[in-house]
Amino acid sequence: MQEKTTNTTFESLDQNKLQRMLQIKQQYDKGLLSLDKAKSRMKSEVGRISPEEFAAAEQMFKNEDPDECRNEDVRTILEVFDGLIQTQEPGLPYGHSIDAYRRENDKMKQLLLKGDELARRPFVLNPWLELMEQIIQYKVHFSRKQNQLYSALERKGFDRPSTTMWMYDDEIRDEMNNALELLSNGNVNTDSFLDAYRQMTVDLRDLMEKEELILYPTSLKLIPENEFEEMKSGDREIGFFLIDMPDLHPSSSDKEVTPVAGQNGFMDDLAALLARYGKNIETGPQEKVLDVAEGKLTLEQINLLFRHLPVDISFVDENDLVKFYTDTPHRVFPRSKGVIGREVRNCHPPKSLHMVEEIIEKFRSGEQSKSEFWINKPGLFIYIVYVAVRDKDGTFRGVMEMMQDCTHIRQLEGERRLLTWEEEQNQLNGGKEVKESAGDEENGKEGYEGNGDNAIVITADTKLKTLIQRYPRLKADLPGINPKFSMLQSPMARVVLPIATLKMMSEQSGMPQQELIEKINDLIATY
Repeated sequence: MQEKTTNTTFESLDQNKLQRMLQIKQQYDKGLLSLDKAKSRMKSEVGRISPEEFAAAEQMFKNEDPDECRNEDVRTILEVFDGLIQTQEPGLPYGHSIDAYRRENDKMKQLLLKGDELARRPFVLNPWLELMEQIIQYKVHFSRKQNQLYSALERKGFDRPSTTMWMYDDEIRDEMNNALELLSNGNVNTDSFLDAYRQMTVDLRDLMEKEELILYPTSLKLIPENEFEEMKSGDREIGFFLIDMPDLHPSSSDKEVTPVAGQNGFMDDLAALLARYGKNIETGPQEKVLDVAEGKLTLEQINLLFRHLPVDISFVDENDLVKFYTDTPHRVFPRSKGVIGREVRNCHPPKSLHMVEEIIEKFRSGEQSKSEFWINKPGLFIYIVYVAVRDKDGTFRGVMEMMQDCTHIRQLEGERRLLTWEEEQNQLNGGKEVKESAGDEENGKEGYEGNGDNAIVITADTKLKTLIQRYPRLKADLPGINPKFSMLQSPMARVVLPIATLKMMSEQSGMPQQELIEKINDLIATY
């Protein structure tokens, strides 16, 4: 087990003040003090509170009673501190991780105001669908917090957000899914949807207040700037919610050393000559040949194999620390480099923590060696398996997790014995579907025009799903136009594709409609 990390910032605070804060709050939580009495005592005995003092008191509370922390209702956590916490709005450079979180919240607040306006009008389905299709993408905000920010705070001895706030994140994610599902089920029960939507907005606004009042100021206090810089690449791996971010410029340490002219050719020739006589010449770590279980591979080849596996793999060692994950472009769930070295218990939502602990213990004891899970939703089937890793002596060395989107596999029927390239097959299928849809276009349904050659004239109302059916490569190539389209590689695409038009894509990416259409046409011309 990893040694508990302490926090020097927390330790330097007035411990007596923190204890008074903690005692008053506990008495309030247990019903021994009314809200008015607790607020009065907090004001007279404690006074003004900085965000890091609040965070430190909450961390102490967790350390004293971890079970109660896990079950605590986060939505009432700030009531007794109302008006006492000092708010700060430090100016941050464009592209800073915390600046990104704040701008995402500003974007969400704008969307919620649109929802408030829609709720005052007679119910019309399409505007609500467009709004929820944008709101549902806020999940990437949660993913980045949980994989990046919480991880950085844990390394500073502050793991409170990994328990209480993570629970709240997941609760709101479920509320988003429920609202969208109610809206997408054909005959919409208007009252049920609006009730679900209102509860979601109440919780979203409450969560954003907590983030801005406590989480972000505390993060700026505890995490040094050089670590925020290191977080930037991982942030971009996961993505952002409807905001623009500057491109990353590689640091000088990331730049490759330029070889002397002609040196590579000479070394390659020399290596080839020596290889004929059973000798190897190694020019760097990437070229070093390693003895693997069955064969010999270079480090570069190993990394390439991992990256091209049709499954996602992660590995947790015998000390319960995350040591590795495969950086596959088709990753089912987001991960970033911030997870490496993190205790696995902190990489899962609190509601599933008991399962993680049971799997590890039963694997460690030798009682079990494999555990399977699957997620089965309309148009989506995810298979997950955990395997105990043991050495040749049977000693437990860790846990491997394998995950795969098996939706396509489950849809296969009959058999295929002849060589058929996937692109060719997809175009054949897609061409048929587009032809059928072209008939709909004549009735004004799909937003594109067809001609005798099955060409598509793209308009703002063209559906993305229609384009991908006709040009399957487009799904993988769109992130090259705008990084925000990388979400099309995730399972979330199944939610977005049925309703997304190029007009909606333009609004969410910030690209002008005509520019987006021209770039897509340029891509299609290369197919």
